[in-house]
Amino acid sequence: MRTHRVDATIFGTASLLALALGGADDDVRHAMDRPADPPEGFSGLWRNTDGTVRLCLGADWSYEGQVEGRHRSARGTYRPAGAGLLLSDESGLSTPVVVAGHGLEMAGHHLFKE
Repeated sequence: MRTHRVDATIFGTASLLALALGGADDDVRHAMDRPADPPEGFSGLWRNTDGTVRLCLGADWSYEGQVEGRHRSARGTYRPAGAGLLLSDESGLSTPVVVAGHGLEMAGHHLFKE
């Protein structure tokens, strides 16, 4: 009877996420894709009409987002992507933002600049 040798390497959660999401090298590559400053008019506070979703885009390509009812706000960086922006939070989740004539559209929410 022949037995098979199994070589199992144990990865920590952070290592697995880094492998799955591209790791820190991805952040460096995306930073190189960004111009020095965001386009005119993007930085600042954006909200939906009932005020339950808030997105603050920083001039340093950072962002903070808050959704009413959620205990933690999302933080991370953003960069140009196609006809819009791509938000990348600290956990590695990416959210596309579409630039529309009236403002921004993000995850089904229409945001307007304050």
